Amino acid sequence: MTDNNYLTVLTRIAEALERQSPQKATSNDLDCADAFVWSPETARLEPIFKVSHLPLTMLQGIDLQKDILLKNTKQFADGFSANNALLWGARGTGKSSIVKAIHAELNKQTPKSLMLVEIHREDLETLPDLLKVLKTTERRCVLYCDDLSFDNGDASYKSLKAVLEGGIEGRPENVIFYATSNRRHLMPRDMIENERSTAIHASEAVEEKVSLSDRFGLWLGFHNMDQETYFAAIRGYVAEYGLNISEEDWKAEAIEWTVTRGGRSGRVAWQYIQDVAGRLGQKLV
Repeated sequence: MTDNNYLTVLTRIAEALERQSPQKATSNDLDCADAFVWSPETARLEPIFKVSHLPLTMLQGIDLQKDILLKNTKQFADGFSANNALLWGARGTGKSSIVKAIHAELNKQTPKSLMLVEIHREDLETLPDLLKVLKTTERRCVLYCDDLSFDNGDASYKSLKAVLEGGIEGRPENVIFYATSNRRHLMPRDMIENERSTAIHASEAVEEKVSLSDRFGLWLGFHNMDQETYFAAIRGYVAEYGLNISEEDWKAEAIEWTVTRGGRSGRVAWQYIQDVAGRLGQKLV
């Protein structure tokens, strides 16, 4: 090959590498929106201008959880100390919905008072980079991770421990961490048992991982609904969206819907409402 041929090939390789390695973002506009999603590849907070959420009043069967988390979050938004929160329990019981609803409610009361930043479970190891970005703003920020859990051999929980506990540098005063999980201790039972059976000092090995849950000042449990609460949720949706269906009809349908879904929860109630609205030709707006 001639020198020109070599140069052409090397140029093509360099251009391909540049395309595969996006440039780091140099700045983030943290005043352009009230919600963001963390993108570690570009060190950028992607703004979300319309967060999908339900009004806080429409979340049924979790009144105690709403009161506790709302008080904790408002305390934080007002500039005072508050606790990190772990929302754990059954699927579809309103764990993620309550976080988004409270964020919307507080910003409705006091515009721009609270940011919501979502970090995906697989990006937890980049938490230190994200905190460096959040430290540059004076805005109060709820850092939120949905469906948090750890499997065997997963060491990313150590990054989260440093954030919750503070480490040497300390967690920024304008940041609080909320997480949802189906597991109270963020790790499966067989993983706990495996740690006990293989560790030289079993109790210390298990404590290292179980203690992660202890670093959340608030533990809020979410459980499946009883039938009356399930009906109350659907009744609220029917009234809110003005659905043209009688209570006698929707009750019968709603019971049948739970049989096909294997249980009652806020998510099941919402899925039923979406089905009803579609059949009636009405939009949920």
